[in-house]
Amino acid sequence: MDNETETIRRILQDSGDTWAVVGLSNNRSRAAFGVAQVLQRFGKRVVPVHPKAETVHGEQGYASLAEIPFPVDVVDVFVNSELAGPVADEAVAAGAKAVWFQLDVIDVGAYERTRAAGLDMVMDRCPAIEIPKLPPRG
Repeated sequence: MDNETETIRRILQDSGDTWAVVGLSNNRSRAAFGVAQVLQRFGKRVVPVHPKAETVHGEQGYASLAEIPFPVDVVDVFVNSELAGPVADEAVAAGAKAVWFQLDVIDVGAYERTRAAGLDMVMDRCPAIEIPKLPPRG
């Protein structure tokens, strides 16, 4: 993998502020719910992607990445590793700039395909943990 710290910084600071969060629903007990709140606190627009297409944290949800009618910068993936690869492929097809696989979401093949397509990618990390570590811009 490339310099992961630099990739994390680039995704969080330079890739854009519209994040599709795959697996985000109104289930407050799921990690995606809390992580989405943290992303919003740090100025990110969070777009829920879940089969229920629920509105979450004030943002309209969509059943799939393909249904989102506007550009998405980062795709944050909260699904099981077995399902994550196809989501990464959808992110590439949708024109995202980066893909972020959450803690315990690991698919090396998807990582390699996504990077080969020119996207930044992080695997087995959490932006809610990483974003407060960033130095202030300036």
